[in-house]
Amino acid sequence: MPRKQPKRGRLWQNDGSCVRRRPERPNHVWAYDFCADRTHDGRSLRLLVVVDEYTRECLSIDVGRKLKSEDVLDRLTELFVRRGLPDHIRSDNGPEFTSKRVRDWLSDLGVKALLIEPGSPWENGYVESFNGKMRDELLNRETFYTLDEAKILVERWRHVYNRIRPHSSLGYRPPAPETKEPWPPGFAPLRPTAMVPRLS
Repeated sequence: MPRKQPKRGRLWQNDGSCVRRRPERPNHVWAYDFCADRTHDGRSLRLLVVVDEYTRECLSIDVGRKLKSEDVLDRLTELFVRRGLPDHIRSDNGPEFTSKRVRDWLSDLGVKALLIEPGSPWENGYVESFNGKMRDELLNRETFYTLDEAKILVERWRHVYNRIRPHSSLGYRPPAPETKEPWPPGFAPLRPTAMVPRLS
């Protein structure tokens, strides 16, 4: 049985306003964080995780031996082009997230950075919860022999997490379920061969 955790109060500023910003819609608040693991030979792995706090979808997981602020910018650039700009992005105070280059770049794009208090991972609860699930369901169960193997298995698990695995917070539905074409009774999709005339 998990040990009972002490209750934590909300964090309030002196004027009575709450520090935390709750996600209200897709692309409202993203969160990103690093997670660590090792390959079989003892060499370190770093995983850069980006999640949408509202939909709970994991937008990307980058796996490398070393990931720096340049890698963070590269991944965010790709996600911004593909998914659009979030209003806010939440992170801890790691140097990869708080570097002047990253802060200035986000500011120029109009994306507001939400930095949690040092030593307060519960303020970044969505991505911390995701990291815990990834560790329980993947990292603690798999032995990675190479970096390439880790990348493949992590991306496979991300696909299952997003499209197949049920989430209790979403009414036991996945964040981005796989779509299946609903065919009326008695109908079936055309096969490609049915449209190719036979040669006599």
